[in-house]
Amino acid sequence: MNIFSDFADRIRKAVEGLGLAGKDGGAIDLSRIAVEPPRDPSHGDLATNAAMVLAKPAGQNPRQLAERLVAVLRDDPDVVSAEIAGPGFVNLRLADGYWHRLLARILKSGTDFGRSALGAGTSVNVEYVSANPTGPMHVGHCRGAVVGDALANLLAFAGYSVVKEYVINDAGSQIDVLGRSAMLRYREALGDDIGEIPPGLYPGDYLKPVGAALAQEFGRSLLQMPDEEALAIVKDRTVDAMMAMIKEDLALLNVHHEVFFSERTLHADNARAIRAAINDLTLKGHIYKGKLPPPKGEKPEDWEDREQTLFRSTEVGDDMDRPLVKSDGSFTYFAADVAYLKDKVERGFDELIYVLGADHGGYVKRLEALARAVTGGRVKLTVLLCQLVKLFRDGEPVRMSKRAGEFVTLRDVVEEVGRDPIRFMMLYRKSDAPLDFDFAKVTEQSKDNPVFYVQYASARCHSVFRQAREQLPAGDLGADALAGSAGLLTDPSEIALIRKLAEYPRMIEAAALSHEPHRIAFYLYELASAFHAQWNRGTDNPDLRFVKVNDPRLSHARLGLVQAVSDVLSSGLALIGADAPTEMR
Repeated sequence: MNIFSDFADRIRKAVEGLGLAGKDGGAIDLSRIAVEPPRDPSHGDLATNAAMVLAKPAGQNPRQLAERLVAVLRDDPDVVSAEIAGPGFVNLRLADGYWHRLLARILKSGTDFGRSALGAGTSVNVEYVSANPTGPMHVGHCRGAVVGDALANLLAFAGYSVVKEYVINDAGSQIDVLGRSAMLRYREALGDDIGEIPPGLYPGDYLKPVGAALAQEFGRSLLQMPDEEALAIVKDRTVDAMMAMIKEDLALLNVHHEVFFSERTLHADNARAIRAAINDLTLKGHIYKGKLPPPKGEKPEDWEDREQTLFRSTEVGDDMDRPLVKSDGSFTYFAADVAYLKDKVERGFDELIYVLGADHGGYVKRLEALARAVTGGRVKLTVLLCQLVKLFRDGEPVRMSKRAGEFVTLRDVVEEVGRDPIRFMMLYRKSDAPLDFDFAKVTEQSKDNPVFYVQYASARCHSVFRQAREQLPAGDLGADALAGSAGLLTDPSEIALIRKLAEYPRMIEAAALSHEPHRIAFYLYELASAFHAQWNRGTDNPDLRFVKVNDPRLSHARLGLVQAVSDVLSSGLALIGADAPTEMR
């Protein structure tokens, strides 16, 4: 139950009862009416802008309209007070009975509280990570993996039909380099002296097992084949081995994709898919032959001072037209992006989300333009950029270089600090803001470590129930039984904690609409803080303890509040991809 949506509906009905009409006598648009928490909690439980946004269309004074609206809202049995603030905002304070009924609904919903039908089954493809299959995952890939995975979880919880996708970049020059690097390790496994790894190849030890597997499977026969034939075999085996390793690394982080799309399939059968995509754009009038002016600053790899086949992307929102076919007839990298996007559209997705590293900022406008051209604006495309993660160890930054073979792998970080701290902390900043990841801070047990503080709240909830089962052995501690006692909660701090729980459905919908999964982590920390504060009140004042042996009914009411907190913590942590522990040592 979303209380903000509930009262938005009530306020719209109240407005309809006022008989307002536009200056032309027509109906007034009520869609701009908003209900949200007031900035200052002392002003009430809810605030609405209804009078402010309707006054001008209705030709009325905002404050006078607010007075009419307040008179109607005061008749609502769930409204204790309705007051006008400022030029015409209306603040509402709700009856305790409303919060009691809400708590009962939370308990009956369990971890499904906050689940929404907002998405209405809209089909969404979320593509994230998509690291080149040239080595193990390193910590630089971690943020995009967590953001993409949590976003997909969030959208599914909000009612969207979501597919998690990883595109395997198994075509292009980097795969040739990978194949040649693995061929060296293959020779090394056969006993040949390969000397120093030549510059430009991948020197990492992670290719040694690949070389050993090739030697065991083929003996020296690869060396007796034509180079092109042998390299094709080596590339296939190596990409498969790298993807197996990448999937294992992602699984350590609790990241699991449903679709792994091979870029190589776009180039198969004489690049049939790419040619079909370009032909489609041609029929829609988006392709022409021409020359591009020299770009300002550094020239991109695909720029040529010759006539090429160009995508007229400036007419659909890009800042420059994009080459698709070079003068020699070969395709640009972007041509494969065209075919890949077309493939997604043909699979029936209504919305496409790309989670990319900050170094792909130049792709945003061209991808958005491409979606407009391919679908005529029917399919929404969103690109989320993840800023870099700076890794610190003992106060010193850790340098990472994939080509030099001196990088910190994702596996290294997970094994040192654990999956949950990584997933939580990668979401404890907006994805477009830089993030410092400190090994010491994410493992310390204190309020300053958000993931510990949230998980400790979960463990504390379970600790309360263990205590209750010892001290109230005859009581029914099931959710239904606890819900029946909710009306006994009267302390303002208890009602305040229910209000914080009530914000969860609104946060879920807002985070889904804005594609901001970091809001979940922020909310969970706030909820944990509120719960810990209530625990501390009970420490200072025995009358506020969750379990009162001499008052079982009140204990049941308070245990219902604890259970609701536990359910929401479990729900939010699951969306993040972390556990809700029952105890912590």
